[in-house]
Amino acid sequence: MKKKSSPASRRKKPVKSSRTKTPSITPAIASFPIVGVGASAGGLEALEQFLAHVPKQSGMAFVIVQHLDPTHKGMMSELLQRSTSMRVRQVRDRMPVKPNCVYVIPPNKDMSILHGVLHLLTPAAPRGLRLPIDFFFRSLAQDQQEHSVGVILSGMGSDGTLGLRALKEKAGLALVQEPSTAKFDSMPRSAINAGLADLVAPVDEMPGKILAYLHRTPLIARSEAALENKTQSGLDKVIILLRTHTGNDFSFYKRNTLYRRIERRMGIHQISTMADYIRFLQENTQELELLFKELLIGVTNFFRDAPAWEQLRDDAIPSLFASRAPGQAMRAWVPGCSTGEEAYSLAIVFKEAVEKIKSKEGFTLQIFATDLDEDAIAKARQGTFPANISADVSAGRLKRFFTKEDHGYRVRKEIREMVVFAPQNLIMDPPFTKLDILSCRNLLIYLNAELQKKLIPLFHYSLLPGGILFQGSAETIGDHAALFSSLGDKSRLFRRTESGERPAQIAFPTAYIAHPPMAGQAGPNLPKASDSLQSLADQLVLHIYAPPAVLTNEEGDICYVSGRTGKYLEPAAGKANWNLFAMARDGLRYELAGAFKEALRKTEPVTLHGLTVGTNGGTQHLNVTIRRIVEAGPLHGLVMIVFTDVVVPVAAKSAQPPSKPQARSLRQAELEQELLRVRGEFRATHEEMQTSQEEFRSANEELQSTNEELQSTNEELKTSKEEMQSMNEELHTVNTELQIKVDQLSQASNDMKNLLDSTDIATLFLDKDLKVRRFTPQATKIIKLIESDAGRPITDLTSELRYPELAADVREVLRKLSPVEKSIAAGDGRWFAVRIMPYRTMDDRIDGVVITFANITVSKMLEAKLRDKRAVLEKHIADHTTPLEPKKRSAKP
Repeated sequence: MKKKSSPASRRKKPVKSSRTKTPSITPAIASFPIVGVGASAGGLEALEQFLAHVPKQSGMAFVIVQHLDPTHKGMMSELLQRSTSMRVRQVRDRMPVKPNCVYVIPPNKDMSILHGVLHLLTPAAPRGLRLPIDFFFRSLAQDQQEHSVGVILSGMGSDGTLGLRALKEKAGLALVQEPSTAKFDSMPRSAINAGLADLVAPVDEMPGKILAYLHRTPLIARSEAALENKTQSGLDKVIILLRTHTGNDFSFYKRNTLYRRIERRMGIHQISTMADYIRFLQENTQELELLFKELLIGVTNFFRDAPAWEQLRDDAIPSLFASRAPGQAMRAWVPGCSTGEEAYSLAIVFKEAVEKIKSKEGFTLQIFATDLDEDAIAKARQGTFPANISADVSAGRLKRFFTKEDHGYRVRKEIREMVVFAPQNLIMDPPFTKLDILSCRNLLIYLNAELQKKLIPLFHYSLLPGGILFQGSAETIGDHAALFSSLGDKSRLFRRTESGERPAQIAFPTAYIAHPPMAGQAGPNLPKASDSLQSLADQLVLHIYAPPAVLTNEEGDICYVSGRTGKYLEPAAGKANWNLFAMARDGLRYELAGAFKEALRKTEPVTLHGLTVGTNGGTQHLNVTIRRIVEAGPLHGLVMIVFTDVVVPVAAKSAQPPSKPQARSLRQAELEQELLRVRGEFRATHEEMQTSQEEFRSANEELQSTNEELQSTNEELKTSKEEMQSMNEELHTVNTELQIKVDQLSQASNDMKNLLDSTDIATLFLDKDLKVRRFTPQATKIIKLIESDAGRPITDLTSELRYPELAADVREVLRKLSPVEKSIAAGDGRWFAVRIMPYRTMDDRIDGVVITFANITVSKMLEAKLRDKRAVLEKHIADHTTPLEPKKRSAKP
């Protein structure tokens, strides 16, 4: 024992010191995997089989959470010690977890883990409503992140399902016992039906699969910077395969998120290289579907981050009521809704807020909930959830907004009608607009920064003025603080503002592409300025020797400025104006305008020589070259204006000033030249005006023709409007009739359900293929049936009846159309009168069979007793009549 305890104590010291210095990082305890195991009824046998197949030096630690009787002393550790050579210990408060050990929860305790240390808490929930497996699995996911492993074994109820959701969110591994091997399959089936199981296997195979997965998956994930080029290329190929198969582009997801999810799938299939996994994806379309589901990260729960929901109900929604018209129909959008918990939470909170203000003019809310996963959308529409949502939903809300069913809860109709679920790709599909509330929680954290910068302005555009943006606890609005104002220092609620700077252009998802860089901006693949001596020299030459220039569009609006152009251009007084002609200095404005128009009509450059511009009390002589760019490329159609200074010869400057006659003649020559230039400009302007008049005349004729067409179209629209009004009235009538039919059908369905329940006779409905169509609750006591068994063949289900001929008798009834009645014994001593009859529709069509099971155990017992009494009486009569026979024979002579 000393040899074993000494190294453990030596390893423990650096772990403590590291936690003290850097409590925010993942502690050293994560150097070995911690496996959480949840079990309930029938779990002892499964736990013994599980631990019996774990190697002694597996390097793993196992924490077992079992539903135990809170009033009895726990003996689980002693019972499990017989099945394993590892040390099994009952947990004490603040017990550190060590490898190659098994830890068992004590009775009447909830258990959590923090930095690899187990903590015990007194249960807050009353007995019968406790969910210790969910509680521990959630804590394990937060503490161990993607290194967490969760196992669900035999048990009743649905405890563990929400815990596995938390594990999946952190990219942990989820294993579930094969339901057919479990003594009680409710817990395994709940996890499987929720789509949370990574591996479903018999208990004895689970330890080997966990070891194989962990040996493949590194404990410390590589960062994006450490990914090799081949791995990056492999990720791109996986994205291409997913886009080809599903039509969805995952290139905007964070690379680390993609890598971790792909690495999990590789570990599950024991694939060591990315190239092998890509080949596996190409050969298996089912794996592409599973990877697609994996990347969607459909993990959510009701009222996640409860204080934020309370602030939404108590502050944000009432402020919306104050700014909206009484009784106004409000709109909300929940992108990435997964299975609907967040959308239904929003509907419930809105209902509570409306009830709280007690307004006579009732506000209504229409919620649009969207997601990429169509399976999740279909499940959300049903509105059914497992019983363990009681961990997130208060008892009052469960009673007010949910209906209790056999296997969980169902959202009430008034809440379901507030939500419309639809599939949507947030990156590619157009958004919903004119919204009062936009709840996008824990979705942006999986997207890269580039896409986040696109989506936040899009959300601003989608909201009405004063609308509310609801984000997750780990999300922010980034650099768009001018678009939203926070409702509190640490609040995740933001209100749309109108005073801030509006985005110049909204990047709608349908047009979201990577644009080429504009002039003056470095492209993503261009070398930096410091890459080489040549680039430095080129920049120096451009800076010192290249003439100043500007780049404009065809209207003269400046797009880019190169060099110092202050001698030629200056800002105009008044409102900021970046137009070239408004900024041109005196002596350049009129000449530049005419040459600019000429350059637009020609393909060769236009040059103005010998211009004189006044600059800060002096003059500057220059030439101006104007060239329209006709070459294909990102600058096509723009205009380049280059200013070149002209040096006046020194001799001209030092010459004697001219005499008065010479000055007069020079002035006359300048005026004549100016007159010629003005005449030329007038002629060009006159030609342009004539051309414009012809264009206006042609445009006027086209407008007149268009006006006539619009008048004709207007008449047709009026006719169509009348037809649409008539059709709308007809549709309204049909809708009313359908609503009445739906109400009648709902009433008939309720009557049928109550009728079947009141008869207390087990009834089973099968179709022509012997598949389960419907059954009453009493039938589950005879045949092991759950809701998801609808559509399964009756031959695949286990039964308590000793009736192997059931399928054959059903086929015989379908063939002869005559009922069959039999008395059948069950394995537990019960007897049932089984009656098989054809299922006839209203139009006299055979569409399956109806099987009823009437309990005749009491009758059979009475029959057996009567049979026994009759046998006793017959024996008694026989015993008393036998001695009299000789006397009768002797009396005859």
